[in-house]
Amino acid sequence: MFLNCHTYYSLRFGTLKISDLLCLGQENSATCMVLTDVNSTSACLEFVRIASEYNVKPILGVDFRNGAKQQFIILAENNVGFQNINQYLSEFLHQAEGTKSAEIPAKAKQMPNTFVVYPFASFKGETLSENEFLGVKIEDINRLKFSPWKNKQHKLVVLQTVTFKNKKGFNTHRLLRAIDNNMLLSKLPTSEQSSENDVFISEEKLKKYFEEFPQLIKNTEQLLERCHISFNFSKETTCNQKSYTTNEDLDFRLLKKLAYAGIHYRYKRPGQRVMVRIEKELGIIKEKGFVSYFLINWKILKYARSKGYFYVGRGSGANSIIAYLLRITDVDPVELDLYFERFINLYRKNPPDFDIDFSWKDRDDITDFIFKKFKNTALIAVYNTFKFKASVRELGKVFGLPKEEIDKLSTQNYNIKTLDKLSQLVIMYSQYIQGFPNYLGIHAGGILISEKPIHHYTATFMPPKGYATTQFDMVIAEDIGLYKFDILSQRGLGKIKEAVEIVTYNHPKITPLDIHDIKRFKKDEKIKTLLRNAQAIGCFYVESPAMRMLLRKLQVDDYLGLVAASSVIRPGVAKSGMMREYILRYRFPEKRKEAHPVLLNIMPETYGVMVYQEDVIKVAHHFGGLDLGEADMLRRGMSGKFRSREEFQKVKDQFFNNCKDAGRDEKFTADVWRQIESFAGYAFAKGHSASYAVESYQSLFLKAYYPLEYMVATLNNGGGFYSIELYVHEARMHGGNILQPCINRSYGETIIDGKDIYIGFGFLQSLESKLIEKIIVERDKNGAFESLDNFLERVSIGTEQLTILIKINAFRFTEKNKRELLWEAYMKINKVSFEENTYTLFRPKKIEYKTPSLPHTALEDAFDEMELLGFPLCSPFDLLINASENKLRAAQLSQFIGKTITIEGYLITTKRTRTSRGDYMYFGNFIDRDGDFIDTVHFPPVNNQYRFRGKGVYSITGKVTEEFDCINIEVFKMERMGIIQDPRYSPLAPEGGIVTNNRRTTLENRHKTF
Repeated sequence: MFLNCHTYYSLRFGTLKISDLLCLGQENSATCMVLTDVNSTSACLEFVRIASEYNVKPILGVDFRNGAKQQFIILAENNVGFQNINQYLSEFLHQAEGTKSAEIPAKAKQMPNTFVVYPFASFKGETLSENEFLGVKIEDINRLKFSPWKNKQHKLVVLQTVTFKNKKGFNTHRLLRAIDNNMLLSKLPTSEQSSENDVFISEEKLKKYFEEFPQLIKNTEQLLERCHISFNFSKETTCNQKSYTTNEDLDFRLLKKLAYAGIHYRYKRPGQRVMVRIEKELGIIKEKGFVSYFLINWKILKYARSKGYFYVGRGSGANSIIAYLLRITDVDPVELDLYFERFINLYRKNPPDFDIDFSWKDRDDITDFIFKKFKNTALIAVYNTFKFKASVRELGKVFGLPKEEIDKLSTQNYNIKTLDKLSQLVIMYSQYIQGFPNYLGIHAGGILISEKPIHHYTATFMPPKGYATTQFDMVIAEDIGLYKFDILSQRGLGKIKEAVEIVTYNHPKITPLDIHDIKRFKKDEKIKTLLRNAQAIGCFYVESPAMRMLLRKLQVDDYLGLVAASSVIRPGVAKSGMMREYILRYRFPEKRKEAHPVLLNIMPETYGVMVYQEDVIKVAHHFGGLDLGEADMLRRGMSGKFRSREEFQKVKDQFFNNCKDAGRDEKFTADVWRQIESFAGYAFAKGHSASYAVESYQSLFLKAYYPLEYMVATLNNGGGFYSIELYVHEARMHGGNILQPCINRSYGETIIDGKDIYIGFGFLQSLESKLIEKIIVERDKNGAFESLDNFLERVSIGTEQLTILIKINAFRFTEKNKRELLWEAYMKINKVSFEENTYTLFRPKKIEYKTPSLPHTALEDAFDEMELLGFPLCSPFDLLINASENKLRAAQLSQFIGKTITIEGYLITTKRTRTSRGDYMYFGNFIDRDGDFIDTVHFPPVNNQYRFRGKGVYSITGKVTEEFDCINIEVFKMERMGIIQDPRYSPLAPEGGIVTNNRRTTLENRHKTF
């Protein structure tokens, strides 16, 4: 009887979770319900999947609306009808502007296997097609008595809309509508909201309302009886494209051919172990029906190689030798003894997981290739939900609260009891809508390639990227057997690729680099030294303070050690306390005897410590007695998205029961489970870590032998973990001469010439990209600029843009100082620019002005650089008001273990974390005057008293501590040191901003130090 039910996937409209809607139906004895979310099919598959748990027959459809105005409802008679509805809805969503779909007409398109229900109150037509009906609401009954449709009751059905549960739900609906319309709640018109009567009532009560019109009840029941929807959620087979060649037998022959053809490329002398592994994997891949999955990935990467794109194949797929032979991954699973059953086992129902990383510059072309090559393709959506702070801000605006009050509420800086009524309502409803889906976004890299049309499962929308995107997320996709291809992007690959190109042009006489010679890199002593000493700034995955500290603690200098470190660093391993245990057992072999013998036997390589995702399977299988299918379900369940599923709880219970039956100590079993639960969802598969380590080695090689070129590439690819400023500093530490942009030498990106590094125009804040392109094109076409006048004659430019270039010293080749050039610019530049591409017969004669003597200083340069680049090119220590006499440096801290010291450092980065009590503490990362790192720990009491106050030089007082050769300062006191007033504007500065001889000398040598 319920033809029009909404969940909160009717975005900014509905208020009910899918389970809550079904629960309402069950409580009210509903045997059949139609899910018709507003312009959405996001909830459809999940609704069908769980409906049987509530003894409800699910039917699917869509409520087509313009804003809140209902145009019509379309119900699916069967799966074909559902596909037609999805196709129809997608036509509107693909034409959307922003979050609004295209205008939906008053009359629905005629489609097979569908039924259309128009709202009785607003229907203007006189005739209805065979599959069309009018939906009569309770409030329409009196009007029906006097309507011509009273004599055509065979075309009428009962229409009870369900949008909320109760009064609070109605209020929530109104708030969501006000947010959607970006207006005050008091201004929200009734036309933009549902009726307060759109709640669930019992079928018995509903029939009572319509007892005068039994024909309508009968029509409704007959309509519902004709509708049936069915999807297979067993996951026994996948719904991905089944065949690459259109013939599954041919697919397998191709896969086998490619695998054996790849042996020569990968192995000089393949032994029996390799050949046995190949046959074993081929057999399982064929049996599980994953052949096309391998071939599609192979085709994508074959295209990437043809375009010269760098990529990294990672994830559990790196455990497969077939993937290695097909060049999907670059990790040898035989060399690393990778656990193949983590990747594919006979119990595994979902296909293997390949995460393919491309350079951020290349990924879009790869995506475009996939959409053109494969027929049924779509991106996967993610549900962007209401977060508490964002909800407070949205609702604060809806209630008309002042900004100051909203700021206070969003930072939770309040006592709920002292708030006024409106503020309390904001907090209450913010908590209520927290977790509601707000809008659909795009998954970071998930792409579906389906056997059936995507619209068989869902409608699609068209985000700005220009590719059709599903209305459901990856969890729902996997439920139906659609498994994503992960086409991801990262900047690390862009850095490596560009660094190789830069080395080629900056060292034209060297032999071309083979960046894929990983076996040589693993043995390289310079790389080993970088690893042992954690000198990895800019290097993929190993540059963060935490990772550099771990490398020092482990004293890693080999590939396997780096592979383990890549996974040990993950939050779960640290949280379980096993990171410290792993370090102890790695550094001190005698500690390995403390490992439980069963766990040590299962994981000898990691000394009985769970480090990789495979370890979860191994421990669950060998220690917990689970079969491989149950163990893999346990691992997947730990990822979070399945944690609440009933099947996961069953596996957990089975683990404890098996351990009890095996006579294992209950306390130890609980501890093992705690370790599994704390990290399984965060740790890497070993093959995934090995893939990361390969990329780390490539970047370490470039850093070891070509540090300047590598730093330039790092700058041009958006940096990495740190700010651009640190990579400029790192280049200087390796002997680079850092120069401001130059009109005659620079490009949009940073370039290097020998050891001279010219910062790119693109790093200047507010400099327009069109102007940069114009400058470069003109210079390439007609040669270098000879003077400011010559530049102004050749390049059309406004005063503001020219000022930026002069202030950054881009015209220093003229040998005039900036102040004089700025004077000239204001005098000479035309206030009204000529239109580009307009020509005059005679070029107007430039007026010559005699400029006064206007000296400037290096200090002024520093403040110009801070304004335009975000940081000075001199040492920040040179900008302190009071020149410090503190001589202590980071390199000397090992002499002061256990002692309290005061040292000065320039803040690089901070990391906030919570203690076990929930208080905030910080880890700080600073650089001293010599450019060496200082690592600090700020416990809650100190953090509360001495806070970080943004960029700058800090005086740090604390106790020097040491653990596993890593030195930290446990901070007691910290103060940011004052810097001089901006000499460009300071009335206290000497005439012309002239500074003392000492400071002048220091600034002139700025490129030699920090």
